[in-house]
Amino acid sequence: MNNSIISVLHKIRFFLYPYLILLIACLAIKAIYSKDVIYYTVNGWHFDFGDVLFDYATYLGDGLIVVLICLIALAYNYRKGFLLASSYLITSIVAQVIKRVMNLPRPIHYFTDTSHMYLVKGVVMLNSLSFPSGHSTSAFSAAVVLTYLTPKKQYGLLFLLLAVMVGYSRMYLSQHFFEDVIGGSAIGVFVTVIWLSWIEKKPFIHSEKWNKGLLSLLGSKK
Repeated sequence: MNNSIISVLHKIRFFLYPYLILLIACLAIKAIYSKDVIYYTVNGWHFDFGDVLFDYATYLGDGLIVVLICLIALAYNYRKGFLLASSYLITSIVAQVIKRVMNLPRPIHYFTDTSHMYLVKGVVMLNSLSFPSGHSTSAFSAAVVLTYLTPKKQYGLLFLLLAVMVGYSRMYLSQHFFEDVIGGSAIGVFVTVIWLSWIEKKPFIHSEKWNKGLLSLLGSKK
């Protein structure tokens, strides 16, 4: 393992260690229980506040929200905005390619009898390209980059919790299976780590002009 990857892993350790423990636990659950059992177990844990909470929480992994975060970062620092945007773009491409290769059905299309499914009212159900979860990929990728960039590395745990909430929301809303979220999270985390370890070795991204932002242009014109 080269020094650049070690450096990235060290900087995101407050995110990474809990994530790896959670990932191992999820893989153990998957090894013990079937796809159907896991789905119906999660689907049975519904409540009125959850219908509202997770319907909103799922938007944290939406592409538009990630783009908005990138634009805010660009306003203050080109490097940070670029790392967020490029990580989102690369992980999204990987996830979308896998989606189309796998071409797996979503829960609403997978089950022939949907009468036993709890569906949140007002949610438009998708029926194809289930694996991996794109929202989970985006949320975990952003969580990795934000942990990497923040001076207070302990915030990595908070970013992890927010990413987990996005992943869980995709299952709660019956848009994805457990496996989809696990796969999406792994793509988001590991592809982002590889990308950061490569791009951060490039001298240009640490130049003075890359550590300015769009707001600095406004200040220079005054």
